[in-house]
Amino acid sequence: MNPALHEKLKELSAAGLISGGEYTVIPGLCDVHVHFREPGFSYKETIRSGSMAAAAGGYTDVMTMPNLSPVPDSVENLEAELGIIRRDAVIGVHPYGAITVGEKGECLSDMAGMSPNVAAFSDDGRGVQSAEMMEAAMTEAKRLGKIIAAHCEVNSLLDGGYIHKGGYAAAHGHRGISSESEWRQIERDISLSKKTGCPYHVCHISTAESVALIRAAKRDGVDITCETGPHYLILDDSCLKEDGRYKMNPPLRSKRDREALIEGLLDGTVDMIATDHAPHSAEEKSRGLEKSAFGIVGLETAFPLMYTHFVRTGIITLERLVELMSDNPRRRFNIPLGGGYSVWSLGEEYTVDPSEFLSKGRATPFAGERLFGINLLTVCGGEVVYRKD
Repeated sequence: MNPALHEKLKELSAAGLISGGEYTVIPGLCDVHVHFREPGFSYKETIRSGSMAAAAGGYTDVMTMPNLSPVPDSVENLEAELGIIRRDAVIGVHPYGAITVGEKGECLSDMAGMSPNVAAFSDDGRGVQSAEMMEAAMTEAKRLGKIIAAHCEVNSLLDGGYIHKGGYAAAHGHRGISSESEWRQIERDISLSKKTGCPYHVCHISTAESVALIRAAKRDGVDITCETGPHYLILDDSCLKEDGRYKMNPPLRSKRDREALIEGLLDGTVDMIATDHAPHSAEEKSRGLEKSAFGIVGLETAFPLMYTHFVRTGIITLERLVELMSDNPRRRFNIPLGGGYSVWSLGEEYTVDPSEFLSKGRATPFAGERLFGINLLTVCGGEVVYRKD
């Protein structure tokens, strides 16, 4: 263990915050892709509930996506979100500004006005369909010293799909989302990033082709990073059930895709793990695969999932997991650690029970799974922001 973290353990023990057992101090995790739904959709999640869920998962910083109401596409609209963050957040919450007005892809947002108060720019939930619009956004982001983080999806290739266009969809009569709908837009944006020099980050990659494109772009010197989620590394479309808990966008892909993502994780093509924490109401997730809303929650299970499936199995080291979930996201998006940390009992096992989540969202495909790693305490800004009962 890092000597400074070892000393922190002794301080916590002396202060009576922990007692007995084998504990590990982990630097505060950082998630660059969450949806806290406020303002506009507080019945799904709030800044308060989302940040508390993040603290429970060991996170001390998160970046919130702009599919809100109002969309943070101007200084005024951004302030509606910032005011709630200042009032209610228990950890560092760093908002994205929208790339386009209303995330409609028709004209650029007030990127310059918002730039001092946003971590980056994204139209997450929607791909920017126009190459000309994306090039203009990248040119402006480059001028402002900001990253463009893209949800990559070609609308004309979706064909009304809602799960992966693969074996399960064919066997059960579902409409599928093609892999090309993702990788084709990544291919376009890599070319635009190379042309403009804009730093580019690809959200929630899910396909083997995406991994290959990003790997090649890095070798070519493009300023590109990417993320994937625990669910894309652990599950594939053979795991699907007729349940909204298995519906997210992008969808769970094939075994081949999952194996390519793991290979990308191992060779450094995949830079970080992000949850795409996307809470919805129970009713919105109760309509089956076809009609449920896209999205699952992940902040309270991400670290135990990755630790159980990848560290305990020897695929990666704990140090590498910390790089993926804390160091690399902070370095890419310039979010300092600031002394935040969490204390884990990594040898302790528990069963995932969504009814115990602090998030308002309950939809997870990992309900009932046995995982190793219980977070006992999270400290952010010198304050205890989570302590297990």
